[in-house]
Amino acid sequence: MKIKIILFLGTFLTWILLNWSVDAQHLFTGILIGIFISLVTSDVFGKDLRVFKNPLRYLWFLYYIPVFIWECIKANLDGALRVIHPDLPINPGIVKVKTALKSDTGLTLLANSLTLKPGTMTVDIDKENGFLYVHWVDVVTEDIDEATELVAGKFERILKRIFE
Repeated sequence: MKIKIILFLGTFLTWILLNWSVDAQHLFTGILIGIFISLVTSDVFGKDLRVFKNPLRYLWFLYYIPVFIWECIKANLDGALRVIHPDLPINPGIVKVKTALKSDTGLTLLANSLTLKPGTMTVDIDKENGFLYVHWVDVVTEDIDEATELVAGKFERILKRIFE
């Protein structure tokens, strides 16, 4: 129940900040959206509330946002360059990426971050063995350790501090 309240408050505050309006219509809509999202996503965030108790984790999450945006910008520029300059090599394939993340939320955020980054897409997660299978537009190595560092290294290090 606590996690649903925390998610509701977070969603509602985000709604208010994004709308920048506190009239009755916006508040009512924000309450409905907050209730819906907290009911639907509370299982994704798990039962472990210790993640929400440590304020340092929030700071790491705030650090994660610009790192993710920067990596997306770089991937977008790389993708645009490959479209404009078709002579650049493209070697698509699926690579195995090792992860030390154990929490469902951490794995989900890592997989979604990789999928949102142009040029990569998470195809499968093997939680028991600690692997993600990622489609990569230009496979430069099939070595698991090198692929892990190139594809997910920056994200995983930060996510581990947030969710583990």
